[in-house]
Amino acid sequence: MKKHWCLLLFLFSGFLLITACSASESKKDHIEFSDSEVGSNEMAVVESESTAYESDEHVEESADSSTEMPQSANDIPAVRMIIHKAFLQFQVADFEKAQLNIERKVTKYNGYIVESNVYHAEDKTISGNIMLRIPEKHFQSFLTDAEGEATDILQRNVTGEDVTEHYVDLEARLKSKRVLEERLLTFMEQAEKTEDLLKISSDLAVVQEEIEVIVGKMKYLENQTALSTVEIHLFENRIVIPDIDSKGLDTWEKTKKQFTTSINYLLAFASSLVVFFVGNFPILLLLLVIISGVYFFIRRKINRKE
Repeated sequence: MKKHWCLLLFLFSGFLLITACSASESKKDHIEFSDSEVGSNEMAVVESESTAYESDEHVEESADSSTEMPQSANDIPAVRMIIHKAFLQFQVADFEKAQLNIERKVTKYNGYIVESNVYHAEDKTISGNIMLRIPEKHFQSFLTDAEGEATDILQRNVTGEDVTEHYVDLEARLKSKRVLEERLLTFMEQAEKTEDLLKISSDLAVVQEEIEVIVGKMKYLENQTALSTVEIHLFENRIVIPDIDSKGLDTWEKTKKQFTTSINYLLAFASSLVVFFVGNFPILLLLLVIISGVYFFIRRKINRKE
């Protein structure tokens, strides 16, 4: 019995010794692992400062991809944005009066004239065109009022382009670009390295330029939808009576002209004769001598036969 207790005591002592050794080794490994973990954490802190901005370069892509999602019915405003344009051709009894009345109507509806041209034809008819901008709320009223100046409406063409969804898309893109701009400004304030600062400044300039382009497009759409464009062509239906052509009845002038022409022909003919005879005098003299000799020779021969 005593031997059994001694054996149990020996086994228990061995178990305590093995446990103590394993605990010591585990503690040593834990200390070594902790030291390596501290070193890796320090490297991570150093690297995080240089890679924090690079990780944010995906913000713009994610923001742009979010704007490509289909717009829901709630995202589209209730008031539609329509770009209205009108092209009118009027025949009027009095061009100047109709033009003046249309210009007064433009002022009446708080619009303005962009371009105005007047053309005078050779048959004394007048035509012209007026291009103007009218507030959208007065567009239909102005067209009805302007058509009252026409004796005949030759052409009427009204078009409308819905740009509501395009404007909403620009708003979403602008919002994402604003968020990216704020994020880049934050990184710029926190940047410590010169190369990081230059990189952020370059990307910030690109984003700000894109913001300006989007804002410009939005302002253009706002202007086009706030003011409608109207182009009016006016034609005067005046009956032109031709004048008597007094030039065709100027007999005395025509007589003097014909007399002068005849005198010029006679002088030219006399001048040609003088030039011919004086210039060819030696030849003519030789021909005269030859002809005279032949004549006297023939005459003498005839006289001898008689």
